[in-house]
Formats: sequence, C-alpha cells, structure tokens
Amino acid sequence: MADLIRKILAERLQRGLRDPRLGFVTITDVQVTGDLQHASVFYTVLGDDVERKDTQKALRAATGMLRTEVGKNITARLTPSLEFILDGLPENASAIGDLLREANERDAETGRQAQSARFAGDADPYKSVPGDEEPSSTAR
Repeated sequence: MADLIRKILAERLQRGLRDPRLGFVTITDVQVTGDLQHASVFYTVLGDDVERKDTQKALRAATGMLRTEVGKNITARLTPSLEFILDGLPENASAIGDLLREANERDAETGRQAQSARFAGDADPYKSVPGDEEPSSTAR
C-alpha cells in the first residue's frame, strides 16, 4: 500500500500543482500504519531553506486534494490521512560526507607523522644479557 501511495503522489506531483510555492519535490518514502488510516509521506526538495519552507506550505495546502487523488486510485475501504514530512536524508548524507572527509584528512596527517617518527629510546627496548636463556617450559 505504501508503494502504491508513493507512486500515486509522485505521478500527481509530476503533473504539477497550481501552487507556485511548490519546488522540485521528490517523494522518498511512504510509511503506512497497520490499520491503513494514516500515511507519513517523506519528501525532499531541491533548493535552499526558503524553497523548502514554501514547498512545505504548498504541500500542506494541497493535502486534501492529494488525499482525494490517493482515494480515487486505491482499492482500500478507507483513504489514509496524509502527513508530509521533510526528509533529512540529503542533509544527513552531506554531514556524514564531511565527517568522512575530515577523518581521511586526519588519517593522512597521522600517516605522514608516522613516516618521520623515531623510537624514544633504543630500537629494541628489551635488554638481553649474554648467557641469559629463556626458562624451559617444563621448569616450574
């Protein structure tokens, strides 16, 4: 049911709404409750914060019309209510990308430092005395 709702909404948004506030929207996911009475629609908007807010207002204004469109195209007895939620996936992916880039830079810096590093003392810090043998494994 969630995939069907996502497809219906995506096709309807592709045809466009008469609201000029609507930006370039992508429906990323739809989650439907077990009783099929509520659908959470996750979406992303290409653009800045102003375009995201305008698109959010446009989707809220068009929720009734979009719900009617869903109701016409599904075979369920009840049409689920729709809730549009801005998906934070692109922002999270960008933040993770920044963190990975910083980690790689730090690893590279550590590698450069390790190449020129020297031991603080002798290369072999364990002293060996001539004639000193390791104890045998049978001696206790």
